Amino acid sequence: MKLNLRRGQSHPLRRPWRDVEYAVVDLETTGLNLRRDSIVSYGATIIRGGRIIAAENRYGLVHPDSAVSPESMTIHSLLPSDLRDAPPISEAVTTVDQMLTGRVLVAHAAWVEQAFLTRAFKACGKRLRCSIIDTAAMARAAGTRASRCSGEPDLEVLATEVGLPVVSPHHALGDATTTAQVFLALATTLVHRGYSTAHDLIELTAADRPWPH
Repeated sequence: MKLNLRRGQSHPLRRPWRDVEYAVVDLETTGLNLRRDSIVSYGATIIRGGRIIAAENRYGLVHPDSAVSPESMTIHSLLPSDLRDAPPISEAVTTVDQMLTGRVLVAHAAWVEQAFLTRAFKACGKRLRCSIIDTAAMARAAGTRASRCSGEPDLEVLATEVGLPVVSPHHALGDATTTAQVFLALATTLVHRGYSTAHDLIELTAADRPWPH
C-alpha cells in the first residue's frame, strides 16, 4: 500500500533514509514497448538498515504473453524454450507485491519497471500501490558523469563510476543487486545535498520526470 505524505504530518518516510526498508526490483521483458511487451523475469532484493539483505533475494522466470524479440534475447539471453514452462505472471505479481508491502520500490529508470508492473498487477486484479525512488534521478541529482548522456544513464557505467562491481548484467537479480548497491552509494552522497530522508528521494524522483498515473 502506498504511504501518502501530508505536509506537516509525522510519517515513517520522513525519517533518515537508512531507517526505511526498500525493495529493489529489476525486470527483463520481451521488448521495450510499454503497452504490448511483457515480463519474462524478475529479480528483487531488500535493503534494510542501509544494507542489502541477500538472504531475502527473489528471482523468477515468467511465461510471457507476447513473443520475445530477437533484440531482447540478445540482451538477456532468455529464449522461448527457457520460458515455455515458466510460471504465469500471477506468481511474479504475488511475490513482488509481498516484497513491496511496507517498503519503497527502488529501480533504475524506474518509469519502465513502473509501467510493466502496473500492467501486470492490473491483469491480476491488483494495483501497484507504493512510493518509488529512481536511481537514474538520483544519479542526475548527484551530478554523475553517467547521467550527462542523452537518455537514461547506463546502470553498468554508473556503477563503475561510483566504484561498485557490476553483478551479472542483464540478469534481473544481478541488475537488482547492482541497482541496490548504486542506491546505497548515491543516497549516502545525496545526504550532503539535502536529501536525507526517504521522502526527499521520493520527491526527487517525482520531480525528475512526469510519472504516468
